[in-house]
Amino acid sequence: MPLPASPRGMYFEEFAVGQTIVTPARTVTEHDVVGFAGLSGDFNQLHTDAEFAKTTPFGQRVAHGLCVLSIVSGLAVQCGAMEGTILAFREISEWKFSLPVFIGDTVHAELMVAETKPFPRLGGGLVDLALSVKNQKGETVHRGKWRVLMASRPS
Repeated sequence: MPLPASPRGMYFEEFAVGQTIVTPARTVTEHDVVGFAGLSGDFNQLHTDAEFAKTTPFGQRVAHGLCVLSIVSGLAVQCGAMEGTILAFREISEWKFSLPVFIGDTVHAELMVAETKPFPRLGGGLVDLALSVKNQKGETVHRGKWRVLMASRPS
């Protein structure tokens, strides 16, 4: 029987207030926007109709904010900090969509540990993260807070 993969993520005890984690970057594609529209049922013309979008203040299609948020959650796992050690994604709060993200924009996130709280009975602890999602120009396009339950290091 094969052994389970070892988690490469950080354990609760490894998170320190003030610590910053930077995710890899990823370009938002037309496929992302069209796929998210199909998945969510949100076919708003601002996202799916290039000719309509030209008539808006943005001048082009805008990626769904929740699509970008989903991409960023994937990037947070891909950076390795949470891979195999996250027990639960508990909360998103104070989320702000500051600037539009366009097809072809490249985004990454900076996660700063704001607070930690142990929950030994759950086998880990709560980590509060302040996120800043940036585009290829370094502009903050989204920002907010996540609360995640992280596993404790095995004894």
